[in-house]
Amino acid sequence: MKAKKFNTLIVLVLLAVSFLALELPALAQSATTGLRTTASVKTDSRILYHNGRVLTNVTDVYFVWYGCWDNTCGAAGDTTSQLIMSDFASNVGATPYFEIITTYPDGSGYTASGAVFLGGYVYDHYSRGTDLTATDIQGIIADQITSFRLRQDPNGIYVVFASADVRSPSTGLCVPGARPHHGIGMALGSDFRYAFVGNPTQCPSIAAPQFVSDGTLLPTPNGNFAGDAMASILANVLSSTITNPYGDGWYDRYSLQSADKCEGQFGQTYMTANGARANVRLGQRDYLIQENWVNERKGRCAMSLSQF
Repeated sequence: MKAKKFNTLIVLVLLAVSFLALELPALAQSATTGLRTTASVKTDSRILYHNGRVLTNVTDVYFVWYGCWDNTCGAAGDTTSQLIMSDFASNVGATPYFEIITTYPDGSGYTASGAVFLGGYVYDHYSRGTDLTATDIQGIIADQITSFRLRQDPNGIYVVFASADVRSPSTGLCVPGARPHHGIGMALGSDFRYAFVGNPTQCPSIAAPQFVSDGTLLPTPNGNFAGDAMASILANVLSSTITNPYGDGWYDRYSLQSADKCEGQFGQTYMTANGARANVRLGQRDYLIQENWVNERKGRCAMSLSQF
């Protein structure tokens, strides 16, 4: 009889522990001082240098607005997203946030400068259709360079932004767990570095879970879901491209690059006037952008080098 009561007690204790374990994640996520989405990457492995190149000079960023973004394509376009992206690229350089990439030296000890400038932008109205591959994206940029609409810049990163009707599953757009795509293309006999930022309106809960709750879109810092979500994606892909431009720079044993290691982590947040959450103010705008990996002996995700 005593053995039976003892076994029953063990079962009750195990059930209580199980219910408590299920409840803890919900309690942790409800904290108002920080924000972490369910897409968070859970790895504290060291990020390693693979003897390749790092972009150590001042970085010029060029935008290609692909698809329908302005009035010339027969639709109103999303001018607000364009302003948000332009303001972000014009103000993120030389900030405490972007200073994090200076912790990634090349083989000679030179680090990224942390300076970023917006070099220009162009529109491309569906020259490669509405379903893009990596080859298509490279061709879009190469066409702009060879036609001299964008200059060929050895310190440049060319970013293709897709409008809401453009798909690209082969580069990871709307694929759960996929990281923002960047790579290398060729034009006029020289290589260029490019990145692709797909439109998060195609799959809000996958592309920007920080702005989605139970299938409902939450307020965003600048009142524009696409633009605010793309700001965080752009922050990720710029950091990754600078620290691992040719695939032989900095990444960990899981192939996670600098910003990839902080996917879904936003740290301390504050409330904006429109009821949205934000974690950094750049220029005249608030943003909610993911943290970046500080490459020190004890690496960590943060919004600045001084944050612990």
